[in-house]
Amino acid sequence: FEDLGFRYVGPIDGHDVEGLINAFNSVKDLKGPTLMHVITRKGKGYEQAEEKADVWHGAKPFDISTGVFHKKKSNPAYTAVFAGALIELAKEDDKIIGITAAMPDGTGISKFGKEFPDRTFDVGMAEQHGVAFAGALSIEGFRPVAAIYSTFLQRAYDQVVHDICLMNLSVTFALDRAGIVGEDGATHQGLYDIAFLRTLPNMVVMAPKDENELRHMLKTAIYHQGPAALRYPRGSGLGVPLDPEMKELEIGKGEVIQDGSDIAIFAYGHTVEWAQKVADKFEKEGVSVAVINARFAKPVDKELIVKYALKTRCLITTEEHSLKGGFGSAVLEALQEEQVVNIPVKCIGLGDIVLEHGSPGVQRKNLKLDPEGMFETIMTFYGAVAEMVASGNGKTWVVGNGKKSHSPNGKKPSYSGNGKKEEIKVKQPLNG
Repeated sequence: FEDLGFRYVGPIDGHDVEGLINAFNSVKDLKGPTLMHVITRKGKGYEQAEEKADVWHGAKPFDISTGVFHKKKSNPAYTAVFAGALIELAKEDDKIIGITAAMPDGTGISKFGKEFPDRTFDVGMAEQHGVAFAGALSIEGFRPVAAIYSTFLQRAYDQVVHDICLMNLSVTFALDRAGIVGEDGATHQGLYDIAFLRTLPNMVVMAPKDENELRHMLKTAIYHQGPAALRYPRGSGLGVPLDPEMKELEIGKGEVIQDGSDIAIFAYGHTVEWAQKVADKFEKEGVSVAVINARFAKPVDKELIVKYALKTRCLITTEEHSLKGGFGSAVLEALQEEQVVNIPVKCIGLGDIVLEHGSPGVQRKNLKLDPEGMFETIMTFYGAVAEMVASGNGKTWVVGNGKKSHSPNGKKPSYSGNGKKEEIKVKQPLNG
């Protein structure tokens, strides 16, 4: 530091308050840059915290006499289900490798490491090295799984592009904390991974609707020939039963949860649960809503998207991610690529904002990303669509295919999306 022009002072005991005051007083009038080397011990004064600094990095309520965290009764966390599934698969395949970047407990890789210490690597706070290392392992025939928080993968974007995607290497990115994380604040929100990953050649991007589907997607990603990213949220799952056997899912194919004829909601990841609740609310209003578990943001299921674009009056997309470049954008691109036009589409997600600290539940409510908020948004949009169609303003439901056919059925333009001029009726005003 002194070679760089800094005046070095230290080392100083960071737990000696009086000594720190004296040290700062002694240098406060010095001219030029000064570096104070202060040494502290994480968890100083509490034995349990000193011994397990990583576990106590973000302490929850605990018993001070034992150091045991108070646990609320809840469903298994997505992270725990991921770790369990990875261990199950690794018992059958000795080529599976677990990689973490200084977050072994947060990602569940610590559990994997206890079972397979020789196949577990903590690269420290060096996501760039972790990703490049995963690529090298893939070249040698291994099946690396890099478990990294969504927000921290941004640090390794160059390696994801050059060392993985351009060479089409089989690396699985398990993106924990995808979506709203709440109290950890703006730097930890996982709101951009879909956008920065789905633009990359060869990359597959997927998200499960629940913890059971997470297991199947993990196997799908690991045995996919090429890079694959699996995003899942912080917190507990839905408590659904876990299938005893994991299976590989068909890449780029969604799942129809329930059929409908008025509105189609393409829900991505854990927003499927909320979409189902929204559909239940609409059913009480006499509106038929289809709910589709999209599963993949890249490649999207174009067949299902086109089918419901022509079958229903409007499409809705839901995601816990930035709308800029997110899943909704992918659906709009698919409609454009298939030359399906004049289809009303409403994308629900996060706007162009920085999301600060806060309770995830409160933040979702404020952003209208909870079932009640989504219902209100969709009802208002559906009402606007109905008014446009009923006004006779010349706008019609049209499919453009390069020919002279302008309607979904090749006949006269349809005002209801199903070939009839029927009125759209619900039990309450459609304008919200």
